[in-house]
Amino acid sequence: MRKKGNYLMIDNPDNIFNTELNPDTVALIGIPFDEYSSFMRGPAKAPSAIRQTLHNGSSNLFAENGVNLESHSLFCDLGDLALPRGEDAMTAIETAVGRLAEQKARVLALGGDHAVTFPVVKALTNTHDNLTILHLDAHPDLYDSYDGSRFSHACPFARIMETGRVKRLVQVGIRGMNDEQRRQVDKFGVTCIEMKDYRSKNPIVLEGPLYLSVDMDVLDPAYAPGVSHHEPGGMSTRKVLRLIQSIQCPIVGADIVEYNPDRDVNGMTAAVAAKLVKEIAGVMIRQVK
Repeated sequence: MRKKGNYLMIDNPDNIFNTELNPDTVALIGIPFDEYSSFMRGPAKAPSAIRQTLHNGSSNLFAENGVNLESHSLFCDLGDLALPRGEDAMTAIETAVGRLAEQKARVLALGGDHAVTFPVVKALTNTHDNLTILHLDAHPDLYDSYDGSRFSHACPFARIMETGRVKRLVQVGIRGMNDEQRRQVDKFGVTCIEMKDYRSKNPIVLEGPLYLSVDMDVLDPAYAPGVSHHEPGGMSTRKVLRLIQSIQCPIVGADIVEYNPDRDVNGMTAAVAAKLVKEIAGVMIRQVK
């Protein structure tokens, strides 16, 4: 492990053991991986771009609930994983997250494409039984296989549900559904709230432990143009924030994925992603008794 600026950089997942974290620490970790993106590459550049915006001085590090990440003892930025290629990267991610979970830390992962969610969740199910997942996205990402790959960013929730170790998957904001994915929703018993049916006044009842996965394209492209797949008709930034801020059950892990800096406009999407870091971490920290 080495220092780079203000960050601890992890050169190898094994070196996570060199960092001792207090229980319930929110460990921010970058996963710069986009090899399983189907349409275009770019999300691997996201972790550094989000951090740059988070610390560029244009805003402070307070969440709206009053938690100050800059000085809070339960927030730690561990930098980015240095990853091998392909399926070896999936194994490395799972190993790294698993060793953080063994220290009872809570992981806030910055993707990367949505393929990274599978190894992150797989690691967390080793320490958290009966996990519920709240998945905010324009797409269900439930394909059995996509473009010949079972690890595509279009498939992570099929891989997750196949493990049988997740109690419930709740998807919100979906507007890219097709017949194949509807069949997958039925097969895995997914609670899928399509955007056309979503009403923010109707609360979503969730039980912990909870994993939160936020694909940036859950937002309408007007709010987040820096994504590979533009799907009009999505959520506003405030609707996403209200949903996150309404979570009452314990969040044991989360990710923010699919930001593509190559498609961003004036850093708009980076600013939204940085805001999500603050608000998700703020909720996770405030939940600690």
